[in-house]
Amino acid sequence: MRLRIKRLDPRVPLPAYASTDAAAFDLASAQDVDVPPGAIRLIGTGLIVEVPRGHFLAIFARSSTPFKRGLVVANGVGVLDPDYCGPDDELKVQVLNVTAAPVRVSRGDRLGQGIVLPAPRVEWEEVDEMTGATRGGFGSTGQ
Repeated sequence: MRLRIKRLDPRVPLPAYASTDAAAFDLASAQDVDVPPGAIRLIGTGLIVEVPRGHFLAIFARSSTPFKRGLVVANGVGVLDPDYCGPDDELKVQVLNVTAAPVRVSRGDRLGQGIVLPAPRVEWEEVDEMTGATRGGFGSTGQ
């Protein structure tokens, strides 16, 4: 799959896979930002990405970032829609500092990782009854 991408600053690196078999590509900061304890900051990547229709770019935390840096993707998983690719639609990563100390994010620091996934459109069919058996409610499969 080929995606169109624009760098807002030519010094910003393109997203890259860290290994041959990596499922996701890394997304890095294009700016220096201090994230106070318990605070959320939007950190620009310096990139505009055009995701193909019928897909979205999912932005996940890198596995080591929460452990090593104390930063998590604040909204759990970021979603970049195919229609968010205008001239000012910079891809940003929303991070939350879960530590008791400020965290410095420097230009080039890898903050998250992205995967382009299909996003099928659904149509709702409202029914009077559901045919499946009741499982017992939220958390019914275990502790």
